[in-house]
Amino acid sequence: MKIDYDVVIVGAGPAGITAAIYLKRAKINCLVIEKDTPGGAIAKTSIVENYPGVEKIKGADLAMRFYNQIKDLQVPYEYDEVTEIIDKKDYKIIKTKKREITSKAVILCPGKTPKNLEKENSDKLIGKGISFCAVCDGSLYKNEFVSVVGGGSSALEEALYLSGICKKVYVLNRSELLRGDKTLVDRVAKKKNIEILYNTEVEKFNIENDHLGSITIKTNEEVKQLNAKACFIFIGYIPDTNFLKTLDILDEKGYIIKHEGCRTSIKYIYAAGDVIKKESYQIVHATSEGAQAAISCIKDLSMGD
Repeated sequence: MKIDYDVVIVGAGPAGITAAIYLKRAKINCLVIEKDTPGGAIAKTSIVENYPGVEKIKGADLAMRFYNQIKDLQVPYEYDEVTEIIDKKDYKIIKTKKREITSKAVILCPGKTPKNLEKENSDKLIGKGISFCAVCDGSLYKNEFVSVVGGGSSALEEALYLSGICKKVYVLNRSELLRGDKTLVDRVAKKKNIEILYNTEVEKFNIENDHLGSITIKTNEEVKQLNAKACFIFIGYIPDTNFLKTLDILDEKGYIIKHEGCRTSIKYIYAAGDVIKKESYQIVHATSEGAQAAISCIKDLSMGD
């Protein structure tokens, strides 16, 4: 059986790229497959201020630094989407939309997909006023009234970014308190064009000329219309693991179950980054897990059976 690569890495976020760096330095023949933007979620983050050695940097710039490092190391990289992985014990088959690849091992770092609100017209308006990335789409709404749904750190970071572009930013928060980092809460409070609407839920997205025209909201049982031409939703994520359903490595919520050394229950399959269940999702955690997965993989491959 011809084996194309020693290791295939699924996902080019911080975990996947770190794994690739460690594997390449160990002279392991590896391939990185990514279906979206190199850098994963950080490529769509406005500002990163908590990564050691980098006091403050745009998310897209940090993502490019990650990507350039594996490019300089000449790590093979493909833009493609993995649709299934088949465990053949001695080797793995990685099916993508473009082809089939074989490898001795796989490191899974596919990340997570943003959740949408299950409200009327929410699916119809994705890309037409509903977005999950302020950095990507914020410039489309310069000097407009927009909204952000969520009260965590991601929602507050995006609200701050949008406040420098848009005329008014409404933050729609379901509870009486914001859950985000206190530093972000304080910064939001100082922005005159950000208004927090507490105890507020979206009832319906209203279509106008095939685009979001306004939002029907309920605040303290009062239903009213909110003038907002865009809605940026940050209410959590779903692990991007649909392609792994034939493998018995997922928990009930779709996260990969990780064991010692970032190994899964299947030999020569490893997992790292936001796709594994953990208490905190930070860039530094993802890079650490990517390194651990690669080190475990290198050790296991060197030992063989």
